[in-house]
Amino acid sequence: MSAPQFTPLPLFGGADIRAPAPPAWAPLPMAGVPRFDAAMVLAQWPRLHAGQPLPPPSDPALADAWALYHSGDFAAAAAAGLALGDDGASLADQATAIYANYVEPREATRLALFRQVGDRAHARAIAHPEDCQALYWHAYALGRYAQAVSVARALAQGLGGKLKQTLERIIELQPTHADAHFALGAFHAEVIDKVGPLVGRMTYGVRADTAVALFERGLEVNPHSAAGLMEYARALLALEDEAKLAHATRLFEQAAAIEPLDARELLDVELARAGLQE
Repeated sequence: MSAPQFTPLPLFGGADIRAPAPPAWAPLPMAGVPRFDAAMVLAQWPRLHAGQPLPPPSDPALADAWALYHSGDFAAAAAAGLALGDDGASLADQATAIYANYVEPREATRLALFRQVGDRAHARAIAHPEDCQALYWHAYALGRYAQAVSVARALAQGLGGKLKQTLERIIELQPTHADAHFALGAFHAEVIDKVGPLVGRMTYGVRADTAVALFERGLEVNPHSAAGLMEYARALLALEDEAKLAHATRLFEQAAAIEPLDARELLDVELARAGLQE
């Protein structure tokens, strides 16, 4: 199977792809964030990066930058990643995207940050079609942007097919990329939620049973993913399968019970706990 051909989307293109200076980014909205140094990151690398196959950094400067990310210093991590050039590009995208999704309170700034990530990762995917990190963060940014502006609008613009193709390509290249499985499962469920199972299957090739299978496979690879557990629960609720409502509740409970290892996990676990209280 050949690599997907990417072209700039109407939602993107022309954005300022530089990360804003760290003072422009808000601090994490909670205390007790785990702190890391480079040695701790390297020692716990397999667990910290269980969702995405990624070799540990050999450059001490990059290890230091990842320590900033796992400690929740997303702005500093993004700036450090950009300063390291190609070696830090994935870190810069991850820090920017996670900050935008979980922390940034201003909607216009959130969308601008997703556009930055999308454009940066898009450029790398053009140059390196088998760079799974570029493909994933391109898809992540597009997907979050689409959720913010309207899934229906994104589908009408052809974004759905591009997202599905990209995520399937990542899984083909890296079958143990748990986060891509979660994202593709969520895509199947969201499309069915918006257009119904018949139109979803005929127009976009999505199915409820495929969504469930993707989440189950992702959790086989990374069973401690609070984000994956919550996405799975939301997918079951979106599919409106009454028989699986209890299952969705158990998934939220599992996510809420995880002992967070880093800042990203802490954000996910806090979301899960808040969801159970609603």
